[in-house]
Amino acid sequence: MPSASATFTARALLLDMDGTLVNSDAVVERVWSRWAERHGLDPAAVLKVVHGRQGHATMAALLPDRPTAENHAENAVLLAEETADVAGVVPVPGAPAFLTALGGHPHALVTSATEALARARMGAALLPLPPVLVTAERVSASKPDPEGFLKGAAELGFAPRDCLVFEDAGVGIAAARAAGMRVIGVGPRAAAHDPSAHVASLERVRVEAAPGGGLLITAN
Repeated sequence: MPSASATFTARALLLDMDGTLVNSDAVVERVWSRWAERHGLDPAAVLKVVHGRQGHATMAALLPDRPTAENHAENAVLLAEETADVAGVVPVPGAPAFLTALGGHPHALVTSATEALARARMGAALLPLPPVLVTAERVSASKPDPEGFLKGAAELGFAPRDCLVFEDAGVGIAAARAAGMRVIGVGPRAAAHDPSAHVASLERVRVEAAPGGGLLITAN
């Protein structure tokens, strides 16, 4: 298990969105509960696996015999619903100050959301968008595949070992590890997935300029 307090140095940060910067659980529960009921599935069981993945990947896991094309088509419908519904979307505690502290330092958003959904949710939460966005359209595979994090590191110009990831979901933590990156787990979902360190919220993270360049991040 990660220690109660940990300090990391990093040249760049890679940030998940839903559950890490933005609390969108209310929307996710509304949209995916309706989807589960349409397909005769238990909404509670669906909500246990939906976090962190692209929607079509969730559908593939829950409806393994359904053609991929149908999953992608229905996912497009759900994405439109989610993008239009921002009721209850709020910042995770500590997110505004955390992103302010990153101003001028290399950081990227690496999310399973589309760009339109990411902009809608970050805007609803009144959070600034990082300078680099790696969204669903820009990868060929959903988390837990490491492609998104590797792409974010490359676009920022840093090696995986120089990056630190912030994630809330098991599939995202697995993706960060597969990319060869350290990862701070944020919130209750992250605790069970063995991140490098865990915090209850971003209020428990301190970001400072490191003496030798880069960032010094303390999580407690």
